[in-house]
Amino acid sequence: MSTELAVNNELGVELRNVVASRIEKLMEKDTRVIALDADLSAASNWNRLGKSHPSRFINVGVSEANMVGMASGLSITGYTPFIHTFGPFATRRVFDQLYLSGGYAKTTINIYGSDPGFTVGPNGGTHTTFEDVALMRSIPNSIVCDASDAVQMDRIIQEFAKREGIHYVRGNRKAVHNIYAAGTTFEIGKGKVLREGTDGLIVAAGQLVYEALDVAERLANSGTSVTVIDMFTIKPIDRELLLKESKGKSFIITIENHSITGGLGSAVAEVIAENGAAIPVKRIGVDEAFGQVGTPEYLQETFGLSADRIEETVKGFLRK
Repeated sequence: MSTELAVNNELGVELRNVVASRIEKLMEKDTRVIALDADLSAASNWNRLGKSHPSRFINVGVSEANMVGMASGLSITGYTPFIHTFGPFATRRVFDQLYLSGGYAKTTINIYGSDPGFTVGPNGGTHTTFEDVALMRSIPNSIVCDASDAVQMDRIIQEFAKREGIHYVRGNRKAVHNIYAAGTTFEIGKGKVLREGTDGLIVAAGQLVYEALDVAERLANSGTSVTVIDMFTIKPIDRELLLKESKGKSFIITIENHSITGGLGSAVAEVIAENGAAIPVKRIGVDEAFGQVGTPEYLQETFGLSADRIEETVKGFLRK
């Protein structure tokens, strides 16, 4: 494994604190950085931004579409806006505003959509997003990321601040397992090979990278060697790396905390199909289902995204 990895059973810093801390540091260095939250600043810990930089933090209330419009206007006047709300409200609820006031108008909006997929827990189906990646991928020239741990999330926020355009990162508000060592660097649009293998390729993103590595180890113990890629930038996807690492492999597995329609699995399959590679692709994610109430652990198991369920699905696929 790469020396950059720090995979263990420990949980890192809560991702909401990582995002808030990094934006606060950006505010200290750049007076153009401004933050907007839709009545969730206590949940996101962005209330700290209101205390440290009260003139550059706006709680817009339960008015997500207005938040996007305000961010677009602030961008036009020279500010670099970061906005936050739960994933479905940051994408599905405000998609028209993001598409027109954001993408079409060529403004800059940096979006943190929190608690994607099963991580929403007891907030239930209305607050669940299995479609945010699919929506955000459809905006021309957008950047779409899924953060696997605290180290990666911190770097993504830094990278977003350097760019113009529509940028979306999804990630749990709470702590997730450590994957990377402190100081690891990442490049937008470039995946990370976390494990080398010869038989197959696993491509994962976000919180499920941890499960992907676990499943890879289990497969190795039963005689199947797989390469594991953390494809944290789903758009633009790292086509070159995908084609390189799929060469000579017998199968490709994608793993995501998202619908199998329009997300990471779709993006990978598009690359493979367009380049004429005759490799079977199995997409593991949520299939034709809405969210429901439950603990994150229960929901992860229910939607087939625990390590045990993923291993079962992979082995069933390989038997065919």
